[in-house]
Amino acid sequence: MSRIGKLPITVPGGVDVKIDGQTVTVKGSKGELSLVVAEPIRVALEDGQVLVTRPDDERASRALHGLTRTLINNNIIGVTEGYAKQLEVVGTGYRVQQKGAGLELALGFSHPVNVDAPEGITLTVEGNTKITVSGISKQAVGEAAANIRKLKKPEPYKGKGIRYAGEVVRRKAGKAGK
Repeated sequence: MSRIGKLPITVPGGVDVKIDGQTVTVKGSKGELSLVVAEPIRVALEDGQVLVTRPDDERASRALHGLTRTLINNNIIGVTEGYAKQLEVVGTGYRVQQKGAGLELALGFSHPVNVDAPEGITLTVEGNTKITVSGISKQAVGEAAANIRKLKKPEPYKGKGIRYAGEVVRRKAGKAGK
């Protein structure tokens, strides 16, 4: 039995979980998320807890068991607390400005780079070098943060670029002196 999959998910107060066949809908104070559960896995709501079970010990069932439980738990956390990722812009002349719901980044290119906020994602700027990506879907927040980071990854010589807060960039020695 999966150690993660067999754990029950406690539904906190103010969260409404509806199970309709293979669709699990979670509604909370921050919004509503829906998940379609893969076929062999069964989800049930009992005594204020969500239970995820699998019918057999086949490889595919075992792989989906813990995954499904974690995805439902992430949705419950998302509609109650939400998710956020911090990004830092490092480099001389590199800066960020809020432009409506999106961002305008100066990253050393000959032109400013404009980023629009995806559906359900909020982009905020602190100072002119810190970006916060927040929303209720963990997957959408991670993808939006990764797409912003992809615009200018941190390079290994000076460390310039966009990085996650707390990310350690492995530095290389430059050209050896004479």
